[in-house]
Amino acid sequence: MSAFQWLNEQFSFFGLDVYWSDFLGNILALATVWLALRRLLIAWPVQILGSVLLLIASLNVDLGGNAARQVVIIASASWGWATWKRSREREGAINVRWASWRERSLLLVAMVAGTIAFAALLKSTDASFYPGAPWWMVLADAWIFVGSILAMYTQARRYVEFWFAWLAVDLVGVPLAIHSELYFSGIVYAIFFVMVLIGIRDWASRSKGQEIASPLESAVVVEGRNTPAAEGVPAVPAQGAVEPARDPEPLTDR
Repeated sequence: MSAFQWLNEQFSFFGLDVYWSDFLGNILALATVWLALRRLLIAWPVQILGSVLLLIASLNVDLGGNAARQVVIIASASWGWATWKRSREREGAINVRWASWRERSLLLVAMVAGTIAFAALLKSTDASFYPGAPWWMVLADAWIFVGSILAMYTQARRYVEFWFAWLAVDLVGVPLAIHSELYFSGIVYAIFFVMVLIGIRDWASRSKGQEIASPLESAVVVEGRNTPAAEGVPAVPAQGAVEPARDPEPLTDR
């Protein structure tokens, strides 16, 4: 047995046959979400290692879309790592914000168009599940790929919508993973769901004090509220306004 062949072996996990690559990759994926919630730079290298393991697991069960997703996540995580590092050096912390309505619209267009286009590619090449797989399965596989890219992009840009993107991926990922017999992935997706809800609440609370509204409230400008800063440019308080207290919780390399 080669040094890494054991990653393709299965073991019994509470009666379920689980690949070691699937198990270890998802453990690191859980760690990544927790580290992202804490806005720690180390989240990115952990995500890269976890994606390498999940790539191996996806190839074991012929999930072409999910395998391609891991390759893109590895590349995107490298970019996100550099982006967060620059942000910390410039601002002293990893600050988060809601995307603007224009940015949200572009993300929605990318979500729909990207999923349809990638599903057509998977279908034409029989790269998802098996030749002749039904469209709903291929679309689900394609969405997990496209949704993960959008989640990685919004995470790197430090948008609160990052958590909503992962939430949408999880809602499709749980049944798809179970259907593909990646049972541990299905369990982890369910755990992700809870962690994502916590992440939404935490990042949303840290984004207060800006004019860009959450998608759950109307976009109104309150007199005396700080004018949102352009990226890298400090905000200037409105005349007579008291600058709100901030708890930036500086990022560390732990």
